[in-house]
Amino acid sequence: MPMPNDSMTTPQLISRLPNVGTTIFSVMSRLAAEHGAVDLGQGFPSFDPPEELRQLVAQAMNEGHNQYAPMAGVATLRQGISSKIQLLYGHYYHPETEITVTSGATQALMTAILASAQPGDEVIVLEPAYDLYLPGIQAAGARPVVVQLTAPDEHNPLYRVDWQKVKDAITPRTRVLILNFPHNPTGAILYESDLDTLETLLRDTPIVVISDEVYEHIVFDGRPHLSMASRPALAARSFVISSFGKTLHMTGWKIGYCCAPASLMHEFRKLHQFIVYAICTPMQVALSTYMSNTSSYSGLATFYQARRDYLTKHLNRTRLKPLPSPGTFFLLADYREISHAPQDEFARWLTVEHGVTTIPVSAFHGDPTLLDAPDSPKLVRLCFAKHQKTLDDALERLEKI
Repeated sequence: MPMPNDSMTTPQLISRLPNVGTTIFSVMSRLAAEHGAVDLGQGFPSFDPPEELRQLVAQAMNEGHNQYAPMAGVATLRQGISSKIQLLYGHYYHPETEITVTSGATQALMTAILASAQPGDEVIVLEPAYDLYLPGIQAAGARPVVVQLTAPDEHNPLYRVDWQKVKDAITPRTRVLILNFPHNPTGAILYESDLDTLETLLRDTPIVVISDEVYEHIVFDGRPHLSMASRPALAARSFVISSFGKTLHMTGWKIGYCCAPASLMHEFRKLHQFIVYAICTPMQVALSTYMSNTSSYSGLATFYQARRDYLTKHLNRTRLKPLPSPGTFFLLADYREISHAPQDEFARWLTVEHGVTTIPVSAFHGDPTLLDAPDSPKLVRLCFAKHQKTLDDALERLEKI
């Protein structure tokens, strides 16, 4: 056996993502574990998938559905996705050419970015933004152009899009606009007036929309989710992406999907086949049967609204002040009555000293230091997709501050 040679060196790679390190999400989860904190930072449900669905997976395995699925996804599942979208949003996607099942929304988003953005292109992103978008754009060799959402103030307690700023950010190099509504981390949603403005803004441009709609079934107070698929002019230029993980409490299964016009999907699938090729077969077969029952998603908003209302009511008894949450299973809380520290510093202090873990909104900014100014928002994100006891344990600790 050859002995190690001290003169041998490991080749050094030129990083495509030189600014990406350990995320605040990993840091906060580790802190929570070290200090026995109640973790409301983790952005996934504490609940198990429905028992019927788990039984259907076992049944599919026992029936022999254990080899590669078709590259685009099991045909019956694609048909089910097509039927659901037509029922909810009135738009028909052809299951053969316009729908692809993916390894969660993460892979769908990354694939859509790589398919749409070439080196030198500009991609508009709204901040706060889910932490995949900027690295995905950079990995494609494109340039992110960040537009800040308008932050809450005394006149409006919600984050919202300033479409004039979006318009001002568009240049001849703009190729993609990434949207995420219902919005993580703020819970903001779109209204008909937003879609009206967006249609006008994009008319006569080559801009492609990548629409991250994983929280499509978690919109509260009787409001509908307004998908890009609900407007023909927007559907014609959009990758619409969603996930079974958020809908059916099964984020660990990593099954999502992407819908787009055939010409866009053609380019998407070129990449998809080499990134992942096919997705777990028995789970797709099980989902194709389970999703035929519309109750699998129709009651989700009511389920989570009860938790949102409960957490909001009891947070008002603490010095953390909740902001409205029109959608998702997150809400923001203002901590100015407790501290004027920067957001990440406050989140760490809350974990270490009071045993409740949250995520600073600054984690959703490419340059978190922009929120270090004394007059910047003092906000953290809490996830209420948790068991009642978890919420109660967190509230008990917060009431003591």
